[in-house]
Amino acid sequence: MLLHTDIPASHPCAPWAGSALMIGVLLGTAFQLQQRMLWSAEAYVACMTGAGAMLACALLMRRRVGRRVRSAAVHPVWLRQAWAGWIVALAALSALAVFGQIGWRSASLAQTALNPDLEGRDLQVEGVVAAMPQSSERGVKMRLRVESARWRGQPVSLPRLVDLSWYALGMWDDASTPAAVPATLRAGQRWAFEVRLRAPHGGMNPFGFDYELWMWEQGVQANGYVRSGHGSSAPRLLDDSAWRHPVERARQHVRDAILERTASRSPQEQEREGDRQRAAGVVAALVTGDQRVIDRQDWDLFRITGVAHLVSISGLHVTMFAWLAAKVIGALWRRSGLLCLLLPAQFASLSGGVLLAAMYALFSGWGVPSQRTVFMLGVVALLRLGGKRWPWPQVWLIACALVLLWDPWAMLQAGFWLSFVAVGMLFAGGMRSRAMAHRSPIATLALHLRQLLHQQWIVTLALAPLSLLIFGQMSVVGLVVNLLAIPWVSFVVLPLSMLGILWNGLWVPAVLATQLFTATLQWFANWPMAQLALPVAPLWAGVAAALAGMLLALRLPWRVRMLALPCMVPLLWWSQERPEAGRFDLMALDVGQGQAVLVRTARHGLLYDAGPQYSGEANAGERIVVPVLHALGEHIDTLVLSHRDADHTGGAAAVLAAQPQSSLLASLEGGHPLAQLRDVQPCLAGGEWSWDGVRFEVLHPPPELGLRLAEGPIERLRPNAASCVLRVTDAQGVSALLAGDIELAQEWALLAQGALAPVHLLLVPHHGSKTSSSEAFLDALKPRIAVVQAGYRNRFGHPAPAVMGRYRERSVVVAATPVCGAVHWRSDRAQDVGCERERTARYWHHRVPAEGAGALKW
Repeated sequence: MLLHTDIPASHPCAPWAGSALMIGVLLGTAFQLQQRMLWSAEAYVACMTGAGAMLACALLMRRRVGRRVRSAAVHPVWLRQAWAGWIVALAALSALAVFGQIGWRSASLAQTALNPDLEGRDLQVEGVVAAMPQSSERGVKMRLRVESARWRGQPVSLPRLVDLSWYALGMWDDASTPAAVPATLRAGQRWAFEVRLRAPHGGMNPFGFDYELWMWEQGVQANGYVRSGHGSSAPRLLDDSAWRHPVERARQHVRDAILERTASRSPQEQEREGDRQRAAGVVAALVTGDQRVIDRQDWDLFRITGVAHLVSISGLHVTMFAWLAAKVIGALWRRSGLLCLLLPAQFASLSGGVLLAAMYALFSGWGVPSQRTVFMLGVVALLRLGGKRWPWPQVWLIACALVLLWDPWAMLQAGFWLSFVAVGMLFAGGMRSRAMAHRSPIATLALHLRQLLHQQWIVTLALAPLSLLIFGQMSVVGLVVNLLAIPWVSFVVLPLSMLGILWNGLWVPAVLATQLFTATLQWFANWPMAQLALPVAPLWAGVAAALAGMLLALRLPWRVRMLALPCMVPLLWWSQERPEAGRFDLMALDVGQGQAVLVRTARHGLLYDAGPQYSGEANAGERIVVPVLHALGEHIDTLVLSHRDADHTGGAAAVLAAQPQSSLLASLEGGHPLAQLRDVQPCLAGGEWSWDGVRFEVLHPPPELGLRLAEGPIERLRPNAASCVLRVTDAQGVSALLAGDIELAQEWALLAQGALAPVHLLLVPHHGSKTSSSEAFLDALKPRIAVVQAGYRNRFGHPAPAVMGRYRERSVVVAATPVCGAVHWRSDRAQDVGCERERTARYWHHRVPAEGAGALKW
C-alpha cells in the first residue's frame, strides 16, 4: 500500500506535531526550574542552539523523507510508530531548546547580581523610578532603574533594578534623622540617592512564600533603603519626565485619584473612614491591578469566601473588556462605508478588541491571568480571521506555552495553575451551546443562569483539590458566593470602577457597591465551616486528588466519575508525620531578627515565642508562624513567650487568634496587652510537666522575680533578665535548651544553682549577642548543635563573630537561620540537623556564607 508520509493537513498526526512542540515548552520549563545550581551561560547557549538546529532539521527534513518513501509499500503499523517516534523527538528537542533558553536567561540575570562587597556600603546612585511607588505608614517603597552608581567616588556596577524603601521617620540608628518623603514621588522621575543595598534575602520556611523567587522573576537583584541623615547626601530630584514610564505614571495617577476622590471629608463620615478606605483599595486594585492597596483583612475575607480571583485583574475581566471593545469598534466601523472598504468590520472588531484588551492587561500590571487571556484571545482571533478552527486543547496549549516563554517562572505561581486548569476545565466540561432563537426572555435568562451554575460547579470541583494542594485550604461557601459575586462584580462594581476614569464621580458609587459586596462576604465568612483547612499533603497525593477533581468535572457517565473519589482520600485524610512516643522534634522558624520555635511530641505541640513585629501592618505570626501551623495541621497546646520584647512577642496576637485552644505561659509584666487576649500563666523556675513521655522544665526566671514581674513593670529591670528558659528532655535523655535572651548575669546564676547539664541542642541565647554565650555556660552545657535565630545582616551584628568563635572552638555544629532557613531537628536523630534552605535549594535562592550569617551590620 502506498502511503504519504509528509503529514497532509488531514492526517491524524498533523495536529500532534504542533502540540508536541508546545508540550516540549512545558516540559523544558519544568525541568529547568528544578535546577539547584546554574550552569555557565555558554553551556546553555550550546544546548539551546544545538537543540534548535536539530529541531529545525527535523521539521525541514519531514517532506524530503516523505517524498523518498512515498512510493514504497510501508506497513501501517510501522508508519504510525515512525510518526509517533518523530513526534516524541519533536517534544524532546523542543524541551531541550527551551531548557537552554531559560537557563541562558537565568545565567545572564545571575551575572548582574549585587557584588557582596557592596552590601551595606554607602552608595551614591542615580536612577529612574520604574514603577508606581507604594506608600505605607513608615514611608514609601519604590523600584529604581539604576543609571549610575559610585562608592567613595569610584564608579561601581549595580543590578539594573533595585527596590528601595524611603522611611519618613528613619529606621536605623545610623540614619535616623527624619526626612520628609515627597508627596509627589512618581514613576518616571530621575533621582539621586545615597543608599545601602543588600542581596534579596527572604525567610525560608516550609510551605512559605518564596520571596527570593518573586524578586528574581521581576529581575530585581538588590533591595535597600535611602539614607538621609548623619552627613548623608540629601535626596535630589534630577528630572520629572512622564515619557520614561508612561504606563506606570498613568496607573499611579488613576490609583491615587481613586483613593483621594473616595476619601471621607465630612466629620460624620470619619467613623466609617476605615471601611471606606478598604473598599477604595479594592476599587483601585480592580482598575490598576495594584493588589497591594487591598487591606490584608480583606484578602483573608476573599480567600475564605473563594472570590480572590474577582478582586484582581482576572481573565474574566480582560475577556469582558475585549468583548465590549470588539462590539463597540465593530458597530462604529460599520457606520463608515469607506472604512469597511479599507478593512472588513469583522477584522477591525476582532483585532481592535484584542489590542485594547492587551492594553488594558498592560495597564493593570500584566499578571499571569491577563497574559493567559490576551494570548488565548490573540490565537482565537487569528484563527477566526484565517478561517481555521482548531481544537480547544491546542489553543489552550499555545496560550500556556506563550505565557511560559514570556515568563517561565510563572509556572511556580499558584495563579498559573489555577488559571489554566479553570479555563481548561471550562472548555472540556462546559455545557453544549443551545440555540437562543425563539426563546422567551425568561427562558433565555434561565438558560444563562443554568450555564453560570454549571460553569461554577465545574470550576469548584476542579479547583478544590488543587487549592488544598497549594494552599492547604479551600472555600466551602465559594460555590454559592461566586454565583452572587460574579454578576455583581462583573456588571456593577467593575463597570463603575472603569468608567470612573472618564468621570471620577462614579468611583463613589463603586466604593459603596464594594462595601455592600464585602459586607455580604463577611456574612458568608461567619458561617460555620465556611473554609476547610487541612494539613498540606505530599505532591503525589495532591496531584492524584487534583486529577480526580478534573475527572469529576468532565462530561462523563457518573459511574466513571465515581472512580475518582478514592483518589481524593489521601489528600482529605492526610496527617503529617509526628514523633513517636517518648520523642520530640523541633523546628526553629526563619522569622528574621526574632525567635519562634515549634516543639512537637506524639500528640502535643508547644510554640516557644511567636516571632517579631515587622511593622504596624505585618508580623511574623500572621505571615510565617500561623501558615506553618496550618500546613502541618498543628494545634498547639501551649504558647510560651520568653519575655516581652517585640522580636519575641510581635506575632503572639495572631497566633493566639488562630489557636484559640492554646494556653499562654509567659514571662510578662502585669498589665501587658496580651493578657487581654488570654489568661497568662507565669513562667517560673521549678515548673515542669510531661507530654507523651517527654519532660518540660522551666529553669528561669526564679519564682521571686516572676512574682514581682506579675505585679507590674520592675524599674531598671531589662526584659532579657526575665527570659523564660525551657529544657525539653525525651525518654532517652536527649535534650534541648531554649534559652531566650538571657545574658551573662542570668547564665552565671543558672551555673551557680547547678541547673545546667549537658544538652544535645542549644537555642543560642540572645541571637548570638556578645552579652551571652559565656565560655563557662558553654562548657557546662557541652552542646553538639547550636541554633541561631537572627536576621540577615541585622543592624545588631548578631551573631557576633567572637561568640561564633567560642562555638567553633568546641566543635559545635552551628545552624544559623540566615544561612540555613528553618532548622529541623529530631531527638531520635540527635546528631543530624536539617536546613530548609538546603532541602529546597534552587538557583534563584540567595546563598550566604556561614561566616557571614549576621556578623555584618546592615
